[in-house]
Amino acid sequence: MSDVAISARRLSPGAKAALGIFARYGTIIGLLAMVVTFSILSPAAFPTLGNFTNVLNQASLAMIIAGGLTLAVVVGELDLSIGFAASLHGILITGLVVHDKLPIPLAVVIVIALGAVIGLVNGFIVTKVKVNSVIATLGVGTILTGLAFAYSAGVPIVAGVPEAFLQLSLGRWLFGIPNNIIAMIVVLGGLWLLVERTPLGQEIQAVGGNAVAARLAGVNVDRIKILGFVISGMCAALTGILLASRLGSGTASAADSYLLTAFAAVFLGSATLRDGEFHVLGTLVGALIIAFGFNGLNIFGAPTFSQYVLQGAILIIAVGMASLGRSLAER
Repeated sequence: MSDVAISARRLSPGAKAALGIFARYGTIIGLLAMVVTFSILSPAAFPTLGNFTNVLNQASLAMIIAGGLTLAVVVGELDLSIGFAASLHGILITGLVVHDKLPIPLAVVIVIALGAVIGLVNGFIVTKVKVNSVIATLGVGTILTGLAFAYSAGVPIVAGVPEAFLQLSLGRWLFGIPNNIIAMIVVLGGLWLLVERTPLGQEIQAVGGNAVAARLAGVNVDRIKILGFVISGMCAALTGILLASRLGSGTASAADSYLLTAFAAVFLGSATLRDGEFHVLGTLVGALIIAFGFNGLNIFGAPTFSQYVLQGAILIIAVGMASLGRSLAER
């Protein structure tokens, strides 16, 4: 037992209860405090429906890729290839539509299928070849970066992008809500239902909780881990497609930065509602903290580098304080 946990025995029951609440709801409290603070400091710009919609729209792609990563992390693995994969998918979808003149729905299906294949490869390397997931997915991601540059010759695909492709991301096809927000709701809602409300989801959580015990209980652990990577790959593919549509171009490194954002959201989410467990709802909260933080900095004219400082700082502080709160609250 840690020194912090031992010292917690000297705390009063009320203090322990307060620390327990902090450990479980600290990130949500932080999110609300951030929204309230920015609203007070900038009442004309921040607390508006238009700004909140813009925040969700801007953060929706990060939420989608982070949702997929959550499934890989829930089963006990890490997927470092997602950002590089999304960049490749953005290049590929643009090339298929512009150069090969494929119908947009067919191109989308092909690219998402490729995302599933990349996830399958990651899962096979990790479960069958027994390569550590960090090494395996980092290696695969590096290969994907090379393929993206080879496909595009290092030149963004810009000319000839059809308007219908741009509308995938920029359109508002349902109740005036941006398509990216609809896609995010569908993906995260579907992942939440899968993990929390299905027998397969119980197996996913069992593997993440204790793979040895799950295997002894008859769960095909390798199959579940591969599934986690496949879902992560498909979400990366969808993110790459929507990002290329938003930018109106395919660029070899367009989505690389989503890796850090996704990991920050997932690990922030592990300090939300559950004691150190990764889950889809927590990832959503983590992504919202990052998104509103970035938005507030932009409103106040903070330099770009401050966004990266914020992203790293909130990851360390929020998870560290929540972990400390749980340790102090141990009985």
